[in-house]
Amino acid sequence: SADGGRNLSLDSIPMGLPMSDPTAWATAMNNLGMAPMGMTGQPLLPDFDPALGMMTGIPPINPMMPGLGIVPPPIPPDMPAVKEIIHCKSCTLFPPNPHLPPPATRERPPGCKTVFVGGLPENGTEQIIMEVFEQCGEVIAIRKSKKNFCHIRFAEEFMVDKALYLSGYRIRLGSSTDKKDTGRLHVDFAQARDDLYEWECKQRMLAREERHRRRLAEERFRPPSPPPVVHYSDHECSVVAEKLKDDTKFSEAIQTLLTWIERGEVNRRTANNFYSMIQSANSHIRRLVNEKAAHEKEMEEAKEKFKLALSGILVQFEQIVAVYHSASKQKAWDHFTKAQRKNISVWCKQAEEIRNIHNDELMGIRREEEMEMSDEEIEDPSEMKETEESALVSQVEALKEENDSLRWQLDAYRNEVELLKQEQGKATRDEDTTKEQQMKLLQQALQGMQKHLLKVQEEYKKRELELEKVKEDKLKVETLLENLKEQESSTSRACACSQEKEYPVEKTLSNSPVKSEREVLLVGIISTFLHVHPFGASIEYICSYLQRLDSKICTAEVEVLMTRLQNTFRQELSGVGASLEKRWKFCGFDGLKMT
Repeated sequence: SADGGRNLSLDSIPMGLPMSDPTAWATAMNNLGMAPMGMTGQPLLPDFDPALGMMTGIPPINPMMPGLGIVPPPIPPDMPAVKEIIHCKSCTLFPPNPHLPPPATRERPPGCKTVFVGGLPENGTEQIIMEVFEQCGEVIAIRKSKKNFCHIRFAEEFMVDKALYLSGYRIRLGSSTDKKDTGRLHVDFAQARDDLYEWECKQRMLAREERHRRRLAEERFRPPSPPPVVHYSDHECSVVAEKLKDDTKFSEAIQTLLTWIERGEVNRRTANNFYSMIQSANSHIRRLVNEKAAHEKEMEEAKEKFKLALSGILVQFEQIVAVYHSASKQKAWDHFTKAQRKNISVWCKQAEEIRNIHNDELMGIRREEEMEMSDEEIEDPSEMKETEESALVSQVEALKEENDSLRWQLDAYRNEVELLKQEQGKATRDEDTTKEQQMKLLQQALQGMQKHLLKVQEEYKKRELELEKVKEDKLKVETLLENLKEQESSTSRACACSQEKEYPVEKTLSNSPVKSEREVLLVGIISTFLHVHPFGASIEYICSYLQRLDSKICTAEVEVLMTRLQNTFRQELSGVGASLEKRWKFCGFDGLKMT
C-alpha cells in the first residue's frame, strides 16, 4: 500500500547484519517518529507511547519546531553527533563518519520550502526519492534532472530542516554494490520563486495585521476632543462676563472670549459688550502680577533656606575631614592595621572631594549674588547706554500700545455716535435736547482724544530720533574702546621686549642646570670617565676617581649634579638579589638628539 511505502520497513533488512546495540536502534527509530520494532516484529520498548511519537519519560516536543523530528536534539560540541543506519523499502541509508565536520550549506533564503539534493544514484527514480524524503514531511513536487540531482518542494518550512539532516548519508539501492546503484547525498537550501512569493504574501499579511493593531491602539489612547464653544448670544455674553470676574473660572471664560473674537462675533451692536469683557480681563493683570511677586518671594526664601542648610552641611563635612586628618597623624596612625589605614585614606579622599563640590556650589551661589549686586550698584558707561536704549525701546512700545488703545476707543466712540444718531431719529422731540447734549459731549471727547493722539504721535517721533542718536553714540564709544585696547596691547608688547633685552643673561643662568664653573669641570671629567667605561660605573667608583684630583669632593654633591643632568647621565640597576647594584652611564649622545 501507499502507507507502507512511505513509512520505514524492516523487510529489506539483511538478516546477516547483527544488531549490536538494541537501545541505539530504538533511539534512531524513535527519532524518525516510528515505534521501535525488533527483528521479529516485537516492540523493543514496551513503554513507547505512539501518541507522542517518542519514548515515555522524555518531555514532549512540539513537532512544528524546525529541526525536530528526524533531526536529533542538540548535542554538546565536544561529543560527535551519532547518526544511525536508516532502512527503507527499496534502499538503505548509511550515516557519514561522525568525526567529520558537518556538510556546508548556503545561506537560507527567506521562506525556504525547497531543497537541492545532489549525489543521487544513476539508477535512482522519483519513487525512490519520494520514499526517502517523504519521511521528512509532505512532498508537494519533485523536479528530477538527468545529472543525478533533483529539487524537492515541501509543504512547510520545518520539513526542510528534517531533509538537511540526511545530508552526507550514503545511499544504496537494495543490496547491490554497483556504482550506478550507490551515491552520497548532499542536501542544501534552494532558492525558488514560489517560496519567495508565498513568504512575501505572508509578510504583507503580518504587516497589515500589525497596522490594524497599531491603529486600534492609537484610537484607544487618543485624547478626547475638547468640548465645543457655545455660540454668541446676549445671555451667553452675560454668563461669560460673570465668569471673567471670578478667579476660579477665568481661564475657561477667557478661552470662550478668544474664540468669539476669532470667529468674528464683534460688530457695532456687540462692540460695547466685548469692550466690557476685555476690560474685566485686563483687571486680572494686577492679580497675576501679585501672584508672581508672591512666588518670587517664596523662591527667595527657599534660596536662603537652601544656602543655610548647605553651609551647615559644609561645617559637618569640615569636621569629618578634620577627624580623618587627626587620625592620619603618626600619634594615632601607628596603632591602625594596614587595611584600616587604607580604608581611612580612601574615606578621607571621598569626603574631601564631596566637601569641595559642595563648597564650589555655595561659592557659586554667593558669586551670583555678588554679581547681581554689582550689576545694580556699578554699571559701565556702555551698560548705562544699553539700559537707556532699552528704556527708550520700552517707552516706544508703550506709546505704540497706548496709540492702539486710543484708536480702539475712538472706533468705539464712533460706533456709539452712529448708534445715537440712529436712535435720535426715532426718539421724541423732548429727548432731542438731551441727545444733542450727549452728542456735544461726545464730540468734545472725540476732539480731546484726537489732540491727545497727535501729541502721542509727536512724542513717538521724538523718541525715535533720540533712539537713533543713542545708537550713534554707542557705535562711537565702541570704536574708542577698540582703539584703546589696541594701544594697550602694543604698549605691553613693547615693555615685554625691552625687559627681555635687559635681562637675557639672568634667564639663561637661572634656567641652566649647571650653576658654576666648578660644576662644568666636574661634568666634563665625569663624562670622560664614563665614556671610557661603556657598561657604567657606581657612584663610589666615580667619586674615588674624582677624589684623587680633589679630596674635597663629596659623593652627595656628585650624585645631585648627575641627577640634575638627566639628558647627560642615566642611572640603571644591574644584578639580581644581593648583587643588585646601581650604575651610572653616559647618555649625552642620545640626549643631544632629544634636546
